[in-house]
Amino acid sequence: MSSIRRQLLVGLLLTIAAGGIAAAAWTYVAARGEANALFDYHLEQIAWSMRDRSFQGRPIPPPAAGELENDFVIQIWDRGGVEIYLSRSHAQVPGLSPPGFSNQRTPDAAWRVFSAQVRGRVIQVAQPQRVRERLAAGLALRAAAPIGLIMPLLAGLIWFVVGRGLAPLETIAGAVRARHSTSLAPLSTQGVPGELSPLVGELNSLLERLGAALETQRRFVADAAHELRTPLAALRLQAQLAERAQDPLARTQAIVELKNGVERATRVVEQLLTLARQTPEARPGGSEAVDLVSLAQAVVSECAGLAAQKDVDLGLGRVDAAVVDGDPAALRVLLANLVDNAVRYTPRGGAVDVDIGIEDAVDAAGTAVVAVSDTGPGIAQGERERVFDRFYRVPGSGEVGSGLGLSIVREIAARHAARVTLEERPGGGLVARVRFGAAS
Repeated sequence: MSSIRRQLLVGLLLTIAAGGIAAAAWTYVAARGEANALFDYHLEQIAWSMRDRSFQGRPIPPPAAGELENDFVIQIWDRGGVEIYLSRSHAQVPGLSPPGFSNQRTPDAAWRVFSAQVRGRVIQVAQPQRVRERLAAGLALRAAAPIGLIMPLLAGLIWFVVGRGLAPLETIAGAVRARHSTSLAPLSTQGVPGELSPLVGELNSLLERLGAALETQRRFVADAAHELRTPLAALRLQAQLAERAQDPLARTQAIVELKNGVERATRVVEQLLTLARQTPEARPGGSEAVDLVSLAQAVVSECAGLAAQKDVDLGLGRVDAAVVDGDPAALRVLLANLVDNAVRYTPRGGAVDVDIGIEDAVDAAGTAVVAVSDTGPGIAQGERERVFDRFYRVPGSGEVGSGLGLSIVREIAARHAARVTLEERPGGGLVARVRFGAAS
């Protein structure tokens, strides 16, 4: 497992080492430039100091005992090009060079040479380049040596300082580690460094979402257990009645009631599963363009059988072309629940219409509206918000149901940034409207 402290330690030490090397290189270049200027000045001064001496007819002296091989070498030629003086006869020195400063090379070394023509003679002073390089390297080494010597101390200090800097992160980790699995209270932000504030904020946001999801799950499980208890008890009773029935007519009636009870329980379970999938915590599987007219036609066809059984006139009314972005399967569930509720609560001989319209069409992008209207008993003004609560049913409605249809509709609408309203239909009945965002 990678360690932030180790990464910072290695990175900072490498940075310091690179800085030391760069400083040494800069020192070397600067020192070599200074040495070149100083030694060039010496070469020139030595050459001019030899102009008044007389070497005519004097033999070339042998090298002095203990003479340094890195010392200056002086050469003098007369008018005829005859060498009349060489300060070190055994050295492989440069030959006659052009006037001024120049760089020359012999088999054993590179040389810096200054040559001047004075009073019919050529005076030339040379010095090995390694003298200058050695001086510059020594200065660079002395500049970088302290950094290398204090590297162990720097490593210890960096380890300590980085540890102090990471201590708040360890504190946060300890606070999370010490929590119980059911504790979802937000983490304290007191004393948290600015760099860690976004992390703590996101953790608190995650804990808040987890708390909401768990609360929704607990509420759902409790509601489902309560809602399923009654139909399951009824099924058990109907099964016992069918088992104890003596005459065929009573047994047939008990079996019919048992089948109806199974159908009701199945519908409750299906709607519970649908509601679980449509909660705000459940993300849409994908968003795509949904043609509301095609969707309405498909839902009306699906519910036509139920409408025919109840002798309810089900069909499409106003139809404006409208396309919205959303989850096609979820929107199909939304519209199917609205139409199913309208058909179930509309008395025989009534009518249910599904309209697709565009509001504020003067604008370039209007608002898509799906409206399902029926000629049923309607819902009182004070009950229109409560019917969206889970398992709530209007007292005295007379229709068997689970009270989940409109809850599912609101959950899906919320996922699609749509708004659901219930209004009174002119002439009696109810109109359920779903207003989406901009339609194309």
